[in-house]
Amino acid sequence: MPDRSIRYSFLSRAFHWSVALLVLLMIPAGAVMIQDGLPQPVQNTLFILHKNTGLLVLALVLLRLVWRQIAPPPPLPDRVPGWQRRVADLNHRLLYLLLVLMPVAGYVRVKAGGFPIETLDAWGVPALVPESEALATFAKSVHYYGALALGALIGLHLLAALYHGAIRRDGVVARMWA
Repeated sequence: MPDRSIRYSFLSRAFHWSVALLVLLMIPAGAVMIQDGLPQPVQNTLFILHKNTGLLVLALVLLRLVWRQIAPPPPLPDRVPGWQRRVADLNHRLLYLLLVLMPVAGYVRVKAGGFPIETLDAWGVPALVPESEALATFAKSVHYYGALALGALIGLHLLAALYHGAIRRDGVVARMWA
């Protein structure tokens, strides 16, 4: 077990793995829900789950960002080269940016398109954007290209974790495990 001083806190790990699980479930759900020929009840269910899970992801990511200010991440082991530190930092910053941007763009796409977000509607939260086909179309493009970029960054993150965990065995990955 890694030294507690170089390990992420329990709450940081809980945020990480919760968001990771939700995002990894949302990617295929998002891809499937837009397919032609899908039975309407299945498509509706996937859309509802995707929209409302997106809200949960946004809340968790924002809480995690606040928590990172309270409990900063542990330092990388000294043996990690400077260029890898810079790439890791950039990857994390871009992941956080996209994990906020994606739900916001999804929200704008849905509300500007005149569609419901069941949880927010049930709570009586008014739409924060006007209905606008142009805005909905723009947000749809942002969400689509953001999804591609997020997939690429997640892939890079996973490859780096495999490299550090299976090849280098340098303690980087152990910081995120219990």
